[in-house]
Amino acid sequence: MTIDAHDGEVFRRHIPVRFGDCDPAGIVFYPRYFEMFNGVVEDWCAQELGISFRDMHLRQHWGLPTVHLETDFIAPSELGEVLQACLQVRKLGRCSLHVAMRLLGPDGGERVRAKLVLAAMDLRERRAMPLPTEVARQAARFRAADANDNKDEKGPA
Repeated sequence: MTIDAHDGEVFRRHIPVRFGDCDPAGIVFYPRYFEMFNGVVEDWCAQELGISFRDMHLRQHWGLPTVHLETDFIAPSELGEVLQACLQVRKLGRCSLHVAMRLLGPDGGERVRAKLVLAAMDLRERRAMPLPTEVARQAARFRAADANDNKDEKGPA
């Protein structure tokens, strides 16, 4: 997948690599990337989809947990670096969002590539629910034009 002017929007966020993210060798301990992914999704919801995790969980009683995750670790990230996260929607379902995410190093080189499936969940009933209409509408802005083209699974650039 190549991102160009005809594709949907790409959500971007900078992520500093902190001391607590790293192992004794000074590189990111791989489970910390999953926390970074969740932080990117949380910021995307608040900044672009119109709902904070606080409102989603505590007021509206639904969530958007990751129910499937595939990750490729390309190159290590080091303490003190600032990574750029890029998120784009690959598929918009009735109850789920399939997103591609990449983390890029300061040189623009790919560090981590991931595909996530996020499912809308009614927190009271503990079951899947349809995505709220406005959330789905806002998420559609980030849908890649070639989202059904699986020739190149790299994700957003």
